Amino acid sequence: MNRRRFLIRSATLATGAALAATGAFALPAARNRYYSGPPSANFDGTRFFNPGGSPPRGFADLMKWQWGGGRATWPETVAVVQTKPAPRVDDMTITMVGHATMLIQTAGFNILTDPVWSLRASPFQWAGPKRVAAPGIAFDDLPPIDAVLLTHNHYDHLDVETLRRLHAAHDPLVITPLGNDSIVKDAAPQMRVQTGNWGDSLPLAHLSVHFEPCHHWSARGTRDRSMALWSAFVIGGPAGRIHHIGDTGFDQGRPYRHLPEKHGPIRAAILPVGAYEPRWFMRDQHQNPAEAVEGFLLSGAKHAIGHHWGTFQLTNEARDTPPRDLATALHAKGIPPTRFRALAPGEAWEIPA
Repeated sequence: MNRRRFLIRSATLATGAALAATGAFALPAARNRYYSGPPSANFDGTRFFNPGGSPPRGFADLMKWQWGGGRATWPETVAVVQTKPAPRVDDMTITMVGHATMLIQTAGFNILTDPVWSLRASPFQWAGPKRVAAPGIAFDDLPPIDAVLLTHNHYDHLDVETLRRLHAAHDPLVITPLGNDSIVKDAAPQMRVQTGNWGDSLPLAHLSVHFEPCHHWSARGTRDRSMALWSAFVIGGPAGRIHHIGDTGFDQGRPYRHLPEKHGPIRAAILPVGAYEPRWFMRDQHQNPAEAVEGFLLSGAKHAIGHHWGTFQLTNEARDTPPRDLATALHAKGIPPTRFRALAPGEAWEIPA
């Protein structure tokens, strides 16, 4: 293979890996290989969907984005000061590991969200989005991990290599929406997994986990779009409630409006604030910081953490744009920046009572 053909092939594979990380393309599929169940309010018998929401964009829009320019240049690496968490926390402390990976410590229980310690958010380890920020907690410095919350199956959220490592080192219980258990079990057959649909609740020792709707989709490749469900979570416990969303579009505020009536006061919300440009393409899948602030207000949460920024470049905006846009949105609403913080890897926040 000559050099020109090799470069073209490598670029094509790298682009495919990047798109697979966010599930931004799909081909027709014959059957659902992840989940089998009757049609329901968010499942048509083959694919899950957002009731009343916008479907994923098609291939032509994808190509328009990919070839439209405007992609900011990110640094190859940024400095990270890693932290070593306490083994257990009685009250509530949340630490940013990177992207959507958070360590939630509350009421003596340790939970990881969407854990990714791999170098790339990709089906390959030689191509696709590469992390520019090391994990804020070294894997060997993790406290005992009791549970993992997996919001959906995009590669920047569900990393099978990290799940294998967690199973070997901690044997946590994985809680994830319908269909994702098939992916987890293929990678780690002995891993303990529990699934649920929107509206379901599961006990977790002295805590509870509630599956809540958000506006997104799923994919691991080109033929499995929306065959596994995506979900937000509300964690209930003696130290207060935590609302966690891995990815969502704002969807007229529907992921947030029902929360105060259903769950009461929320002490901490963990909300995505990155991967939102170009807006015309990303609006339905990724809220921007201004929409995250609107959702924060609708939910009635007392404090919020902005995540899903600064680790993997998935979209067009510059690495430091999300925290700046968040600061602007908070100022416009008269919200003190101490209530909604975009944490960097390695930052821990003891959530105010």
